[in-house]
Amino acid sequence: MSNPQMQTTSNNPFDIFVIGARKGFNVAINGLVPNIMMAYVVSEILRILGVMGFLGKIFGPMMTIFGLPGEAVTVVLTSWLSSSAGVGVAANLLSNGVLDGRHVTILMPCFFLMGAQLQYMGRLLGVADVPKKYWPLLMVASILNALSAMLLMNFFFA
Repeated sequence: MSNPQMQTTSNNPFDIFVIGARKGFNVAINGLVPNIMMAYVVSEILRILGVMGFLGKIFGPMMTIFGLPGEAVTVVLTSWLSSSAGVGVAANLLSNGVLDGRHVTILMPCFFLMGAQLQYMGRLLGVADVPKKYWPLLMVASILNALSAMLLMNFFFA
């Protein structure tokens, strides 16, 4: 008996590309875009309520180390929860003139080096049976990498 899946699989590079593109499109539409839109809307609500301005005043001195306004702390914190949500918050701050292109460039490594750690704890570290005693070290290493990268980006774009 032959495997029916083997019969429907194509070795044609064009077919493989189209199948991969469809899968990627579905991931973007069903996974990434809703997170980005939700973060954009929530950050707009926080801006309207004055929370962003409040956070900007509190975290302003710390964020100037990275060459960023204080409100950028919301991008860093949101990126820790979800990379795509961090992008949404950054897009909102960019569209409202709080961030500029230089600021977003400084923040970009943060999206990737520290992004979605909360999600990865269960999805990756738990599934891989990494002993829980190493989890804090792994989290701190990612955060330090992100902060170091933002410092370097600020240095190069100063």
